[in-house]
Amino acid sequence: MNVSDPTEIVRRGYDSVSHRYRGDHDAPAEYAPWLTDLQRQLPTGASVLDLGCGCGIPVTKTLADSGHRVTGVDLSEVQITRARRLVPHATFLHADATLVAFPAGTFDAVVCLYALIHMPIDAQPHLLHRIATWLRPGGLFLATTGAGQWTGTEDNWLGGTATMWWSHPDAATYRTWITEAGLGVESEHFVPEGNSGHQLFWARRIH
Repeated sequence: MNVSDPTEIVRRGYDSVSHRYRGDHDAPAEYAPWLTDLQRQLPTGASVLDLGCGCGIPVTKTLADSGHRVTGVDLSEVQITRARRLVPHATFLHADATLVAFPAGTFDAVVCLYALIHMPIDAQPHLLHRIATWLRPGGLFLATTGAGQWTGTEDNWLGGTATMWWSHPDAATYRTWITEAGLGVESEHFVPEGNSGHQLFWARRIH
């Protein structure tokens, strides 16, 4: 096992801190308006991809409880095992988001919150292009990205024994990548977190 591989660091990190990161019933306050806005724009029984779904709380569960057909993908086996228990009425794949594949036009929406920033930076633009193909025309993309450029690790993340890794450019670069993928950015805003934060993007497949 190559523990110097960033993807493996992220996998092992979330396996280790799954419960510290998100309890079975935790629902961070900032998610609620995002999910409300998303559901307002979805058709009844929409097909939604939660890319980097973690333990399925709150995104997959909220959408699945509302009658949508949700597929969750996550790198961490611990997270996926929890998700299958916590949201049995959704479909989950234990897979690397940069490698997973779906037929074109599969989803009405793709949600990718706090996940892109854990992927190798050279893989992110390609993934955004693939996400655009997975969406139906007019389909929605909701994502959090980095707001400022940074690549690095944090040892003993969240008070545990795991190391975590991140890599992301700034918000302007993400805006360019999203647009070049064939998605129209409809809105974006900064989401503060501690001394830094993330950028929240709403985009839609143009064609």
